[in-house]
Amino acid sequence: MASPKRARAVMLQGTGSDVGKSLLVAGLCRALTRRGLTVRPFKPQNMSNNAAVTADGGEIGRAQALQARACGVAPTVHMNPVLLKPQSDVGSQIVLRGVVVGNARAADYQARKGELLGAVLDSFERLRAEADIVVVEGAGSPAEVNLRVGDIANMGFATAADVPVILVGDIDRGGVIASLVGTHALLPPDERARIKGFLINKFRGDVRLFESGLRIIEERTGWRGFGVVPWLKEAATLPAEDAVALDRPRAASGGALRVVVPMLSRIANFDDFDPLAQEPGVELLMAPPGRPLPDCDLVILPGAKATIADLAFLRAQGWDIDLLAHWRRGGRVLGICGGYQMMGRTIADPDGIEGPPGEAVGLGLLDVDTVLKGPKVLEEARGVERQTGAAVAGYEMHMGRTEGGDRARPMLTLDGGGTDGAASEDGRAQGCYLHGLFAADGFRAAFLAGLGAVSSGLSYDAAVERALDAIADRLEREMDIGAILAVAEQHSSG
Repeated sequence: MASPKRARAVMLQGTGSDVGKSLLVAGLCRALTRRGLTVRPFKPQNMSNNAAVTADGGEIGRAQALQARACGVAPTVHMNPVLLKPQSDVGSQIVLRGVVVGNARAADYQARKGELLGAVLDSFERLRAEADIVVVEGAGSPAEVNLRVGDIANMGFATAADVPVILVGDIDRGGVIASLVGTHALLPPDERARIKGFLINKFRGDVRLFESGLRIIEERTGWRGFGVVPWLKEAATLPAEDAVALDRPRAASGGALRVVVPMLSRIANFDDFDPLAQEPGVELLMAPPGRPLPDCDLVILPGAKATIADLAFLRAQGWDIDLLAHWRRGGRVLGICGGYQMMGRTIADPDGIEGPPGEAVGLGLLDVDTVLKGPKVLEEARGVERQTGAAVAGYEMHMGRTEGGDRARPMLTLDGGGTDGAASEDGRAQGCYLHGLFAADGFRAAFLAGLGAVSSGLSYDAAVERALDAIADRLEREMDIGAILAVAEQHSSG
């Protein structure tokens, strides 16, 4: 008797990190959804401090939340069953199906990751059961053969789940022929055969000039090309997956209002500021380490995965001196999540949740104290920002409990009667735990007006939807999506 037909699946792997896999998966998900298919995104293992809260109270990578949006569905923990959140250069917090299950040094995780394959495959099959096709995203590169034992992110998953692979190369960084042909050379024969073709991403210029390059890749690898995707300027509207994006300089907007965000070593959920970056009247500067904070109207202290360690990092950069000078000149300061905690008098971590147990003196801009303790708060929230009276919506994702005199002036009143955050007596210092504040168009306009700037009237959510549609349009023109579907169909049938 023939085995029952499985839902189709295809996996996009890359020749390296930041080759654009997340964006291509999002665009492909939107394109396939517009063709009338039920589509689900999936990433077996992600490493990012940009996380999203799911409706069932878990957390996944924000890239998978965006991909779910591209499919027109709510994100679930099964779309990214393993999330690694770096807390140091050699260690990460492990989130399994939305729940923190511990911390591990990189070497220890390499030994443990094979234990997670069962949960990864179970989540994948759950999505497969509800979809016509699952679009899977790899992590890093399958050519990192030194990490192949126990792999759950690339070929280890693709082999265990029996999913065909398309390899993505980034021509913008240079060496795309070598990266694709080199990947072919490093993979064992069975894994080479699993790769059904390749995509060239981030192309600028006349694609006819690369026709000989495509032929060379096809001749050297035996893989077919599925298309050459141009540089997608619409990507600037969408949330970046991880902090690699912060290494690229942001074009100056020339806006009248200057907002500065220090790039902490473990900065988290920095996509909080994407809506501000879309405002033509705002110049958003991500201040890199090694440089003083520039003069500005507003400093925003962002979230951090390791708050006490990043507070020490902030001081090591001399940014505390710059910040207090800004404050004395009458400047405004806003803290979100970890940044809010830093603005208080003290931060205590008695149980060593984020690092060695200890306590640190805060910046003293707010009369509050924070104790890092569980359980972790993971929930969507709505309410009103009290200074502007405008509605806000977002999510909380933190371990800390913050109390003190300035809590009598909360920044937010939440639906259901609770409050969040604190404000100084003069209102120039504010902080809260709610991520995603600036995506609320009414609040963003009112907040900017309070700083003397005029909002453009941008609808941020509509801009994200337009960007996803525009990317899907480009992929329909530049990629052979029909051939990709045929590969997935053939594999599911055979």
